[in-house]
Amino acid sequence: MIRKRIIVRSVSEYPLKGMLTLPDDLSEPVPAVVMVHGSGPSDMDERVMKMTPFLDLAEGLAGHGIASLRYDKRTFAYPRKMAKTSVTVREETIDDALEAVRILKKDRRIDHDRIFILGHSMGAMLAPRIDAEGGDVRGLIMMAGTPYRLEEVVLRQLKQAAGSRSFLRWIAGLEYKIFAGKFRDLYRMSDDRARKKKFAGNISLYYFKEMGQRTAADYLTDSRKPVLIMQGGRDFQVLAGDDFQKFRDLLSERENTVFHLYPDLNHLFVEGIYEDILKASKDYSIERHIGDEVIGDIASFILSVK
Repeated sequence: MIRKRIIVRSVSEYPLKGMLTLPDDLSEPVPAVVMVHGSGPSDMDERVMKMTPFLDLAEGLAGHGIASLRYDKRTFAYPRKMAKTSVTVREETIDDALEAVRILKKDRRIDHDRIFILGHSMGAMLAPRIDAEGGDVRGLIMMAGTPYRLEEVVLRQLKQAAGSRSFLRWIAGLEYKIFAGKFRDLYRMSDDRARKKKFAGNISLYYFKEMGQRTAADYLTDSRKPVLIMQGGRDFQVLAGDDFQKFRDLLSERENTVFHLYPDLNHLFVEGIYEDILKASKDYSIERHIGDEVIGDIASFILSVK
């Protein structure tokens, strides 16, 4: 494979280090994906402790003749600068993903008619919006996404934690009550009021309100683009029996939609060890890598779209 370091948004105040990974055979233009991170600061490999899902995917897909572009998330590259601003997902994620798509569309080695957005977790939630707001890609790969609003997922995770056996469960229960109160009447608040009310750190309630105006499912029902929706059965952050199943129910009549459930895999699409959300750090501290089955399913989907 060929690895080429690039800069995303090179002429902006937030240039981002990136990596373009290409297959060895470039005798004709190849399909490509832009990788969009989950929530929180993240480097181009989407490193979570000992896990590097985007690195695994980039190198695995290259073996199938598919290029990829990944890059440091803005909140990872500029934590102090971003902490001084009140951001929405547009500044945090969407604008940079759109620029990454534009870079691929200008590259002669890339088949411009077969560029895909691959989003993981919150990146999956945003992938249909990125496409609708200017990405205009060929299709979407959504890994561990949800059709729910972000604040609904946050509250559900806190409720899960409060029901665990960990001694930290009482803290999660307290946080649930605090944040449930903050989110109450969120969509009846004025934008100005939501901007003034803080969720945590520099994140205001407007971050949630702006994002929650339309969910991933809302965007998908208005789109005819091919979509691959993937889910791990041992994921305790996004749930197979809830999020994945709701996607299947909502999109059952939608054409060009492929669903893959991996019973033994967790949120990072490696074999899950624990089932308690409060043991995430233990789960992710043991090095594993995304396997051939997941990478093969993504490659098959991309190569099947003409």
